[in-house]
Amino acid sequence: AFERIDAPHGIAAMKAINVNILRSSFMPLFVGTTLSSAALVVLAIVDRYAPGALSMLVGGIVYVAGMFLCTVVRNVPLNHALARVEPSQVEATEVWSRYLKSWTAWNHVRTVASTVASALFIAALALRSGMP
Repeated sequence: AFERIDAPHGIAAMKAINVNILRSSFMPLFVGTTLSSAALVVLAIVDRYAPGALSMLVGGIVYVAGMFLCTVVRNVPLNHALARVEPSQVEATEVWSRYLKSWTAWNHVRTVASTVASALFIAALALRSGMP
């Protein structure tokens, strides 16, 4: 939907989202899910012969690498760069186009990683519970 918004309004909207998200319930969920996934990696290593341990291990790694690290290393720097842009700048359209292309691509990586991790965690639960 952002690609349908002109650059000045899109930049202003994304900047507002980036400021507000830091003060929302998103942050504890984001950090908590990452810590939980890291804990599951440790548990899977400690209890590596348990049913579902491999699914739990891979799910945790996929989440931490594909969601958390991707966010910290890719999306957050893009957001910081956009924060320095004034929507009224002459270059705003070009900056917005580049930002949106890169941010969207990395957001897709995060979405796929989260989905794969969720499926692996569900598989780990099923295997641990003895479900076929």
